[in-house]
Amino acid sequence: MQSVTECYSKVKKDCFRYIASQETRTEKFKNKDKMIKSFLIPVSFYIANRANKEKTMIVGLAGGQGTGKTTISSIIKMILEKYFKFNVFKISIDDFYKTRKERLKLSKNIHPLLMTRGVPGTHDIKLIVDFFKKVLKKKFSPILLPKFDKSIDDRVRRQNWYKVKKKTKYYNFRRMVRWFICAKIKKFKKTNKFLRKKYGSKIKMEKICKQST
Repeated sequence: MQSVTECYSKVKKDCFRYIASQETRTEKFKNKDKMIKSFLIPVSFYIANRANKEKTMIVGLAGGQGTGKTTISSIIKMILEKYFKFNVFKISIDDFYKTRKERLKLSKNIHPLLMTRGVPGTHDIKLIVDFFKKVLKKKFSPILLPKFDKSIDDRVRRQNWYKVKKKTKYYNFRRMVRWFICAKIKKFKKTNKFLRKKYGSKIKMEKICKQST
């Protein structure tokens, strides 16, 4: 308990400042101090206690849209950096969307739905796999990671990608639960039937699933 109290006293100012930046006039966070003390700090201690000095640790955070993935991961990053002195890098699966040009091609060859980012098949699987391979290597080398700009609905130019220049102890990888649903969607006949009815009989579920697995 003493450690949690000590940690809270050191990180609360930064945490509250960040939370304030996420609030609007009509939407305010409730029980902020309790959320930090009872949940986020204990989670940070859990991560810190399991971290290996020699290996990079990857922690994934899953949740639906608007459930607080960005807020939670950002505050945990602050705690790990400020109190535990970890070198932390945070990235979202949103940054691994395929380019607008790639999605346009998919929408023409498979289904128009694939033009819209977020549906199964619109993430660059090769980039994600390469990301995991690079961060888990024993010998570290600088990493260049993609960055997606939703305001232009496209990946930014390579010179503006994230640059990880030194070995990172902890990676936070945010992801959407719905992205993983497609892997077994063919097994659910009712779901398949619903999608075909909603989006048209020409929808090729097998091809969409293949793009996401």
